[in-house]
Parts: sequence; structure tokens; C-alpha cells
Amino acid sequence: MPHAWKMKRFTTHGARATSLPYSPRPALPINRSVSLRRLLVPSHSDWLFGALVMWLFVAGSGWLVLLADGDTGWHIRAGEYILAHGQVPHSDLFSFTRPGAPWCAWEWLADVLFALAHRAAGLKGVVLLAGTVIASCLTLLFRHMLARGSGFFVALGVCLLAAGASGIHFLARPHVFTLLFLAGSLWLLGRDRREPRGSVWLLIPLTALWANLHAGFVALPVSIAALVAAAAIERRWDLARRYAALAAACAAASLANPYGIGLHRHIVEYLRSDWIRQAVDEFQSPKFRSESSVHFEILLFGGLLATAALLRRGRLGEAVLVVGWAHAALVSVRNVPVFAVVVAPILAAQASRSWTGWARDRPACSVVSILDRVGAGFASSARYTSLWPAALLLVLAILPGHWPRDFPENKFPVGLVGRHQDAIAGARVFTSDQWGDYLLYRFGPSQSVFIDGRSDFYGPEIGELYLRTAYGRGDWQGTLERYRVALVLAPKEWPLADLLSSTPGWRLVEQDGQAALFARSSPTTLP
Repeated sequence: MPHAWKMKRFTTHGARATSLPYSPRPALPINRSVSLRRLLVPSHSDWLFGALVMWLFVAGSGWLVLLADGDTGWHIRAGEYILAHGQVPHSDLFSFTRPGAPWCAWEWLADVLFALAHRAAGLKGVVLLAGTVIASCLTLLFRHMLARGSGFFVALGVCLLAAGASGIHFLARPHVFTLLFLAGSLWLLGRDRREPRGSVWLLIPLTALWANLHAGFVALPVSIAALVAAAAIERRWDLARRYAALAAACAAASLANPYGIGLHRHIVEYLRSDWIRQAVDEFQSPKFRSESSVHFEILLFGGLLATAALLRRGRLGEAVLVVGWAHAALVSVRNVPVFAVVVAPILAAQASRSWTGWARDRPACSVVSILDRVGAGFASSARYTSLWPAALLLVLAILPGHWPRDFPENKFPVGLVGRHQDAIAGARVFTSDQWGDYLLYRFGPSQSVFIDGRSDFYGPEIGELYLRTAYGRGDWQGTLERYRVALVLAPKEWPLADLLSSTPGWRLVEQDGQAALFARSSPTTLP
């Protein structure tokens, strides 16, 4: 088969301070002492950040899990082009099937960040950047839960569920910035719904930045629009007007990108493409056959139960968000992490209400009551960030470790490509979209490919041609001739690999347990 396209805050006012007459001078040393303590003493959320980094990326398969998708390769190369030329590309850089065709590099700023990380430390820098963003998102999510009054242990459990459900999409790709920005945006919105504050308008410049990092910025105005509709149904007209203005301002701010309104047209065409929904794995419904899917199911059913409680309490806005994003996650697996970010704080708040009521009715010496009191103490020291997370990242960056030097060998033909790199570099190679991404990374600007992971760029015409050739259907030989393909790097399960073994004009160069490399034994008939 061809590869698919894929807090109580620490107070500065104690008994000692309030017993003295008012004087601003004595207060300064106390404030500085508290500030210094917060910088030097790790909080419980700092410990969580460190644990997430170790659990998700240092232990087990390590940082390589972030390179399981080949798209990382072309993102790095696109970023290097932007750095070298001082401008974003408007035409194709990477293919020999659509050379020079119009192309919207809609994640250009994330590409630049990945390229800078790669310049600094190779793939180590790329995975460290992506892992830091993911761990920061989950820590921010945890802090949001505590800010809503969730119990420490409930928030921790829901946070780990969100991490497990989202793990299927923990990759070194631009969408990780959407997860981080959405977690922060929903915190600001939730706080504003409880008590309107001017800080919610920070979402406007945030959207402008976000629109240059990843197209997932549309999740914010969509979510705000859902809150507008809920407020209108509830006849909360002041809130509806406030959020309608916010949504409009965020949408306008998203125009601050190199492609202007063209970016939005491209996103609409991308999301409306039936072919992409059918051909790309991550646009299809979740397959409930993995550990991540179990975590997603728990969040899904927990979120729906929480929705019933929200409706009873008149919290229509949050109920609409949960149901809407649950639907989106069931339609497309790529929305599962977004749903996790949306539902986690809401679910934790509802679960904590039940937990608190249960603990209140239990004896003081019961396990439930003891955990409730211990959790309250932990929560009070989890609402600030010290220097320790930065120190951990610095240590990881400096110390040698099991860092990736290449893409994972169980997913990419690293060894075979390395043994024949002189023949492959710069040649016209027909291979899978994922392996095309890898060749772009491996050989840089001199390489062009038949297809790569930019399904929005190639569209159904080239996409269907690629699939028919990989399956050995239709005029597959004519396709290889027409595009003057010199080499075929075929996954062993492709029907094309069997066909080429017995096709005159092609010879097997090498095969291993993963791939087969074929070369033309006679020149192409076309110039």
C-alpha cells in the first residue's frame, strides 16, 4: 500500500507585614524575597514540565518520535530558503512535477524557526524546539485548570489524559504552535467570561503572530464566534457584542501575513477539498485501535457528561465549545489534540466539583479528605514558573544524549539512501510522499521530487497520478517516462516494486526489508 498523505498566589502580605504601620520601604525586601524565591524554587507546575519532557521525549523511543512525519524535512528546507533569500516563496521550490507553480507557504514563520533550530543544532535543535512547545502547552493547560479552581490531582489526571490523547500528533511540525497558542487563548477567554478584563484584547496581536505560524489560527475566531452565538441565545447582549468585536478584530489581524486574504482563500479551498479528506490519513476519522484512542474516548465521554452539567448550570458557551470540537475530532483525527485542549479545563472543573463534594462528606481521616487537603497545598505552589524549566532545557541542550542524527530508520529508508546517496542526490526519483520529504531534507536545494507532503499544493491531478503509479495502475510506465524518472525508491509493499522487477528497462539496485531501489537500465525516450 502507498503511504497515505497524510492558584492561590503567594501573598506578600503576612501577619508580620500587616502588623506594622504603612511604609513602602519595608515592603520592598519582602516582595523581592518572594520574587527571588519564585525564581529559584521550582513550583509543582515546573516539576510537571520536567516530567512531561522526560516521559514524552527522553524515555522510551526518545526524541525520534517527533520525526515520525517526513513533513519536517520540507519545513526545514523552506525555512532555509526564506532565511537565504529574505522573502517567502510564492512558487514551488521542491517538485519536478509542478516546478514554478504558485505555492502558498502558509506556515512560513514556523519554517523559519525550525530552520534556525536546525542551523544551531541540527535535528537535535528541531526536536528540542518542538518538544519544548508541546510540554509548555500541556503545562499551560494544567495551570489553566488550577486557575479555574480544579483540584491538583484532578487537573494532573486530566492533563495526562490530554497528553495521551494528543500523542498521536506530537510531531515536529508547525501545528504544535497552534496547540500552545490555543491553550493560552482559551485561558484568557475563560477568565474574561468570569470577569471581563482588558487582557483578552491581547488575542488580537496573538492572532497576527499565529496566522504566520500555522493555519490553525482559525480555531480561535471560530471558538469566539461560538461564544457569541451562545451569548446571543442566552440574551447576554453585552457579552455577545464584546466577543463579536473581538472575533472580527482577530479575523482582521490574521490578514497581517505575506499572502494577505490569499491565505484565507487557500485555507477555505484546503478544508473544502473532498480529495484531501479522502486521501490524507489525518483528515479521516479516528481509528479506535490504539492507546491514544482510549485516552481520547475517556475525554470524549467525560466531556459529553460535563456538557450536561454545564447546560444545567446555564453555561451554554462552554457546552457549545465541547460539542463543536468533539464533532470536529470525530470527523478528523487531526482535531483530536485541539479537542483535548478545549475540553480538558472544562472537564477538570466539573470533575473537581464532584470530587470536592465527595471529600466534604468524608471523615477528615479518610484517604479522600487527606488527598483533597494535600492537593490544595500542592495547587498553591503550582501557580508560578521558576528558572528551573529553562535550566532543564539548557542542560538538555548542552549535554550529549540520545539525540537524532537522522530520521527514524523504521519509517524512512535511511540506510539504503545513505549507501546510494551519490546516485540519488539531484536525480529524479519517484517515491512516496513521506520519503520525498526525507529526500528533500537529506539532499537540500539540489533535490526535487515527484511528490512530497504538501497535499494542498499537488492537488488531485498529481495526487491521483502518484497513487495510480504506486499501485501499478493505468499508464504507470508512461508516467515514469513523461516525467523522466531515473530512479524509483519503492516501499516493498507497493505493487510497483513487483512490477519493476520484471519490467524491461529497469534493474534492481538494492532492496532491504523496507524498500527497493530501481534504476533505469536504458535512457528515457523523452528529452
